[in-house]
Amino acid sequence: MRTRLLPLLIVLMAAVLLALGVPLAVSVARAEQQDVVVDRIDDTARFAALAQFVTAPSAAEPTSPDERREALVRELASYYDVYGIRAGVFYGTDAPMAHAPRDWYLPKSGEVRDAFEEALLSRRSHDPRQVWPWQRNRLVVASPVIRDGDVVAVVVTDSPTGAMRSRILHGWLVVGAGEIAAMLLAIGAALRLTGWVLKPVRVLDATTHDIATGRLKSRVAVASGPPELRRLARSFNEMADNVEDVLEQQRAFVADASHQLRNPLAALLLRIELLAYELPEGNEEIASVQSEGKRLAQVLDDLLDLALAEHTEADLRVTDIGALTAERVAAWAPTAEAKGVRLVGDCPPTTAWADPVTLSSALDAVIDNAVKFTPEGESVEVAVACDGDATTVVVTDNGPGLTEEELARVGDRFWRSGRHQNVKGSGLGLSISRTLLAAGGGSLTYEHHEPSGLRVTVSVPRSRPTG
Repeated sequence: MRTRLLPLLIVLMAAVLLALGVPLAVSVARAEQQDVVVDRIDDTARFAALAQFVTAPSAAEPTSPDERREALVRELASYYDVYGIRAGVFYGTDAPMAHAPRDWYLPKSGEVRDAFEEALLSRRSHDPRQVWPWQRNRLVVASPVIRDGDVVAVVVTDSPTGAMRSRILHGWLVVGAGEIAAMLLAIGAALRLTGWVLKPVRVLDATTHDIATGRLKSRVAVASGPPELRRLARSFNEMADNVEDVLEQQRAFVADASHQLRNPLAALLLRIELLAYELPEGNEEIASVQSEGKRLAQVLDDLLDLALAEHTEADLRVTDIGALTAERVAAWAPTAEAKGVRLVGDCPPTTAWADPVTLSSALDAVIDNAVKFTPEGESVEVAVACDGDATTVVVTDNGPGLTEEELARVGDRFWRSGRHQNVKGSGLGLSISRTLLAAGGGSLTYEHHEPSGLRVTVSVPRSRPTG
């Protein structure tokens, strides 16, 4: 969830910073240009004041000396030499009154011509087109020279923009550095915020997994996080407490019922035995009653074992799985031989974390079923192997196997295949084994064995399970 929430927050914060940074960068550029424009307006106003009293040359003496014109020419030449800005005063006929450099004249078109014509209409340049750092445009400012209310000439300045563009770029770098710093702070805040919000969710998810895998004592800490998630954690803990209480009551009921029924059932079986002595030997009805009574007693014993298994913690220790499996194979070999089934074990020494009693019981249940359902003359193979982080004991038989539907239900409580109802058993052995193995981090899985039969895998962890 964090990988989805964090990019969303970062994109939103980047959009906000971009929405603030772009107008700020534009404002910096406009402010720099406005400063230059104001400065040029002041310069053109000063030149206009000098040119206001320059006498226009007459037709009779077109080259007569004029001290004011000469002073204006010196000012413009000095201005150009110092600042490198072209400047000139031009009559409405485009004829120059004074200009610097001497080879600069009014062009026939372009920005200078547009500014000149605008000033002829008695409008001073105040808002030239914005110059950006990537453009090499020049900045043109024009001011009219007014005498007796009439525009007699125009002062034009044509400035290079390199220095101004450098200052704009420097201002943008400062804005960009501020944006980057703000973005880094925003990312840090987003990391803290998402961690603060999602930590209770991760704890809740881990606790839910623990409870789902049988660790019913797990609870959610409610010390941090948003108030809504803290309330959810408290509600979850209350629900887990109630579920644990219900399951505990169910286990207690099964254990108590199984225990309380054993004594009456034992007395009933004893009376049936006594009654059998009064009937003719070989009576089928009394034999059937005795068989069902013994089966009921076995079911009660299995129910009690199941209730205890669900409530018992595994006694995990480092166990030689190969040696323990070889011992169980040797114990079941006489039973298999009596049924005409060959029991083969491949049990190399290997260690894993397991409860020896639990693993022995699980192997007994699995090997018992394999021998029970394998036809005479066939074999049952038991193999120990290391598979990554687990050690496995695979029991393979050549019996009738199970269908896909039966394979999905095998190991359920009291479930038995409809084809095997006449075979002795209560349907609880594999369920008890699976419950005991799960308490220690182990598992019991089933799959088809080709061409026929079933492959059952008992798996225990090679490293100590956490929790």
